[in-house]
Amino acid sequence: CKMWHDSTYAAIRRDYVAKGQLRIAYLNFPLQMHAHAMPAAEASMCASVQGKFWEMHDRLFDTQQRWQDLVDAFPAFESHARAIGLALPEWRQCMDSHVMQRLILADQQRGQQIGVSKTPWFFVGDESLAGAAPLDAFRAAIQRQQAKAAKRP
Repeated sequence: CKMWHDSTYAAIRRDYVAKGQLRIAYLNFPLQMHAHAMPAAEASMCASVQGKFWEMHDRLFDTQQRWQDLVDAFPAFESHARAIGLALPEWRQCMDSHVMQRLILADQQRGQQIGVSKTPWFFVGDESLAGAAPLDAFRAAIQRQQAKAAKRP
């Protein structure tokens, strides 16, 4: 996921999302092999309550090397929450209650039901891209979907 984030994500946002040609919908699929995957997903989802999902998402990926091996990553996550301007008492309450776990697990279950078996995994229209696909693969998939959409009545 980090490899894709670092190599492809910014270009997709710049070339398609910012121009209104594409929307990104994020489904959580935290892997148990990553000790902080669930808390990181919760941190982003709790930030989403205050309209700052993508800001938290981006900061977590940008700083993952700093917190991934920590015993307790919560202070790092809280530092990001502060930096992006979240109301900390509300964010902390969301994190402490684990209220977002149900949504995160529902995302994961939805993914499993449609065949997702690893991360990252992407859907571009009716096409599926598994793994850290390169930018060219996304551009081609987007072009194919745009061509399909242009043919529809």
